Amino acid sequence: MIMGAGIYQVPLYLKARELGIYTIAVSIPGNYPGFQYADEVCYINTVDYDAVLAAAREKKIDGIVTAGTDVAVITIGKVCDELGLPGLSFDAARVASDKLLMKEKYEEFGVRTARYRKIYFEKNDLQEQTAALQFPLIFKAVDSSGSRGIVRVNTQEEFEEAQKVVKSVTHKDYYIVEEFIEGEEFGAQAFVLNGKVQFILPHGDYVFHGDTGVPAGHFAPYELPAGVTEDVREQTERAIEAMGLNNCAINADFIMRDQKTYVLEIGGRAGATCLAELVSIYYGYNYYEKIIQTALGEEPKFPTAQAVPNASKLLMSDRDGVIKEQRNDNEPQENIFEIQFDYQVGDHVRRFHVGPDRIGHVVTKGKTLDEAVRTLDEALQRIHITVE
Repeated sequence: MIMGAGIYQVPLYLKARELGIYTIAVSIPGNYPGFQYADEVCYINTVDYDAVLAAAREKKIDGIVTAGTDVAVITIGKVCDELGLPGLSFDAARVASDKLLMKEKYEEFGVRTARYRKIYFEKNDLQEQTAALQFPLIFKAVDSSGSRGIVRVNTQEEFEEAQKVVKSVTHKDYYIVEEFIEGEEFGAQAFVLNGKVQFILPHGDYVFHGDTGVPAGHFAPYELPAGVTEDVREQTERAIEAMGLNNCAINADFIMRDQKTYVLEIGGRAGATCLAELVSIYYGYNYYEKIIQTALGEEPKFPTAQAVPNASKLLMSDRDGVIKEQRNDNEPQENIFEIQFDYQVGDHVRRFHVGPDRIGHVVTKGKTLDEAVRTLDEALQRIHITVE
């Protein structure tokens, strides 16, 4: 079973088909690209873990996976526990799916993270509860995926509007407010198998600045200051242990301040925004294949001898509208790994605000990071998309 049929799950369907594995898509109805690659579709909301569990039992599945989304992780944990399948546990999935539980575990295990407060919507003492925190602040829905329901707040006058944004996306009666740590934002992909972290790959982030910073691309390698690499490893491993994550991909978000790593959050799945492709190119294997193999109870190897620099950016629109022109004038070349359009001429697209508003991506590589980035910039200049 593959949770979701969106653009970030499509590579799982394609790799499974290549491996001769029968796939069942689980998703609400909609115009999702993964449906055309699945062998079977179950029209179930991926957060309805009781319904998904019943379908999984009926279908006698051998494994369950997702990529690029947090919302289905708790369902995966439930199914893995109940059916004895490889993958993260329900308890770990609950922590990975709730930013409040995550923060509580970080405090318990001594993970370095931003100070925060739990806030109930019904309470009217928001200023009092956050008085000990320093501006700027971040208001966060605890059960959202990606950048939805996350708002930066610079003054008390912005509290009411920020609270409305959070309330519009959450299913909980509470949220968290945490201090915004001024520093350099970066991330890491990792994988934990049989209780052992197989690799930790730090990566730089290209950030789109809207209401808050939204990842719009990534690059590796990410050069860390001397001595910080070990701190990243220590904080990542401590956070993984705190959350109880095992037999799953890891998507980590960090802030570095004064050469110290602060953990923003960690998800129990591969990252979106071409991050699985980043791992694949960097280490020289298909990361989606490793994810599938682990879900089926195999024990894949994760060699790290190879290190191929690569970079990626999303294609996006600066307005709502219909695509009138979409043209790729790039000639095929070795260092352009992939250029993908998510939509066709005549399709309606949204102004970029959060990750799912993307309209495509470009991924490049090179002998050096400078070469990969230069190729990326040149490739983007040869792509022409008009939205009206």
